[in-house]
Amino acid sequence: MNNRAFGTLGEKEALRYLTSKGYTILCSNFRVGRMGELDLIGKEGDTLCFIEVKSRSSTQFGTPAQAVSYSKQATITRLAQVYMQRYGYHDVPVRFDVVEVMMGREGQVQDIELIRNAF
Repeated sequence: MNNRAFGTLGEKEALRYLTSKGYTILCSNFRVGRMGELDLIGKEGDTLCFIEVKSRSSTQFGTPAQAVSYSKQATITRLAQVYMQRYGYHDVPVRFDVVEVMMGREGQVQDIELIRNAF
């Protein structure tokens, strides 16, 4: 399985997992030109959540969440501001979460972990 298909499968599994945890998913793969993309946007209660999904087959180079660099965090924050402005979200609690998806190279899910308020 190539990396893109692996990542897409991880996002689908994360979406299913978050829904089972009570999240309402508002949008997936929100893209703003060359600025970048938000993997998932959802709500948990009254909180608007911007969710980065990281899928890995091993922790040889660190945990999936460790792959969310400061640069990536800054990009996610800017994209979240665009989303909120575009869709009129004002004065709402906001949170940035990371979902770690551990899978075998053929796509079998081994573990999923949600990190609320990751950054």
